Amino acid sequence: MQKTIVISTLNSSYFHSSFGLRYLYANMGDLKTQTELIEYTTHQKSLDLAEEILSRKPKILGLGVYIWNIRESYELVSLLKRIAPELILVLGGPEVSYETETQAIFQKADYVVCGEAEFLFPDLCQKILEGKKPSVKKITGPLPEINKLQLPYSFYTDEDIKNRVIYVEASRGCPYKCEFCLSSLDTSVRSFDLEIFLSEMQILLDRGVKQFKFVDRTFNLSISKSRKILEFFLKRIDLGLFLHFELVPDRLPEELKEIIRKFPKGSLQFEIGVQTWSSKVARLVSRRQDYEKVAQNFEFLVKETGVHIHSDLIAGLPGETLESFAVGFDALASLEPHEIQLGILKRLKGTPIIRHDEACEMVYQENPPYQILKTKEMSFETVLKLSRMAKFWDLIANSGHFKNSMKLIKELASQREVSSLFWEFWELSEFFNRRHPQRYGISLLSQVESLELYLRAQRGVDKALVRQALILDYTQNPSRDIPSFLREETQKQPKSNRNPPPKKISVPIPSRQARHGVNAEL
Repeated sequence: MQKTIVISTLNSSYFHSSFGLRYLYANMGDLKTQTELIEYTTHQKSLDLAEEILSRKPKILGLGVYIWNIRESYELVSLLKRIAPELILVLGGPEVSYETETQAIFQKADYVVCGEAEFLFPDLCQKILEGKKPSVKKITGPLPEINKLQLPYSFYTDEDIKNRVIYVEASRGCPYKCEFCLSSLDTSVRSFDLEIFLSEMQILLDRGVKQFKFVDRTFNLSISKSRKILEFFLKRIDLGLFLHFELVPDRLPEELKEIIRKFPKGSLQFEIGVQTWSSKVARLVSRRQDYEKVAQNFEFLVKETGVHIHSDLIAGLPGETLESFAVGFDALASLEPHEIQLGILKRLKGTPIIRHDEACEMVYQENPPYQILKTKEMSFETVLKLSRMAKFWDLIANSGHFKNSMKLIKELASQREVSSLFWEFWELSEFFNRRHPQRYGISLLSQVESLELYLRAQRGVDKALVRQALILDYTQNPSRDIPSFLREETQKQPKSNRNPPPKKISVPIPSRQARHGVNAEL
């Protein structure tokens, strides 16, 4: 059936689903029957997408634009306007909601809806279809009253539930004012009716959803509400659930700790954004953080729970030197999170971090992802080396492929004149970059070979220790044979000496978390 309105976006991969599109669709009101929701990915060709969209003969196309798809969206919009100029193109999403008029894609569109668009977009579509087109191109309005929104969860399809990330939210907004974050522009926190929200979660559970990714920026802001949500899922945890939450790092009172302790190992993942360990830098970017409480909360999570901990640091913030960043990295690493996401600062449109541009000599890429290129404290070369280190840290440390080899690397770090995992990995990163300058598409076997060379030849670690660690790491997947370059002293080693296969669990959690040893134990 031909639809009058198509709403779409380009996801970064098929695995991701567009939460925003489902909210739009849920709130189309009387226009819902005339609306079709279609998702594509950034890997598809613009010509093919244009053909598919135009084959539906819509009058209006609503397109969600984000930092990860702005290039591809611009190409698609340009094509559509050349081929079918009569098509009304409406853009929305965070990438076009700020500094809107300065963007090239704005010139191609008929309208741009800024901010939360659940009510603004259908209202605009109604006016267009009634022949009452607004004279202004940029559409703005107040934030929607949150409990008047129609919730989107019924519009996850069975295919979504089987193959894609299921995003949910119990609240919107953030009370903090960190200048590098878009959430700093919306300092109020608006919560959904908890009883209605949990009833929707029950429906998703009944449909077979096992993994829930909460997108709330501050899940643990309201302790009473976060506790009720955790209690709800704990009562149903025997279904084999995996739950992802983003937490404020220094806010974990005993009443939350009490319930977190009860969750089985591997069933919770906490994303904890530390961002900087420098109190000076934190003050400069308006970030409030009690570092003593952060350390105490990490200690609790590591020693008393089975939570998988994903923590974040940002390199390139105003006032941050390479040396102060190294100190912060080591401080965070000493708290033993399972993963440290080493991010490079990006200048998100609309964020107030631009106030530091002159004083701190901040220079960013003009095009997405708008990454920092240099600062007063960090040269272009330093930023590039940090970016490379982030890539190799993700491959080696965060991936969970090299748990035993990382023990050797940490031992080397402790033996340095000044103990530092950061500087040890900095050297390893430079070594890897010389061997793998492309930094992408490096096979696991090539990583093993390079680690063997670094540990044995570059850093003088005992050959037998290196072989033992790498063999254990590589063969943690029982289907892999010992690489030929590691067989010299292990050819007669029976296969039974390999790592035993992982314990059987009731439902597979994401493989990356499983490799960190947080398999669900029910």
